[in-house]
Amino acid sequence: MAFMDFFRKKNSGEVAKDRLKLLLISDRANCSPEIMEAIKNDIIKVITKYMEIDSEGLDIQITQTESEGGHGSVPVLCANIPVKDVIKRS
Repeated sequence: MAFMDFFRKKNSGEVAKDRLKLLLISDRANCSPEIMEAIKNDIIKVITKYMEIDSEGLDIQITQTESEGGHGSVPVLCANIPVKDVIKRS
């Protein structure tokens, strides 16, 4: 169950790295780390209904990009979600 792998026990280095990533992402998006974690968990929950994913390789970030109208930068959600298999429904 790939979804359950997401909740596996992590060593302190991995936990610190994840917390730092969330802090940087939340700073860029101007929202709290709790909201970012909730967004990430919701994305995982929805995608795992349809696909088996590699939660180890999951990477969700918010970056800045120029708006189409050239009126400054806007936040962009970028998700790299390795898909292992598509769940076939009958």
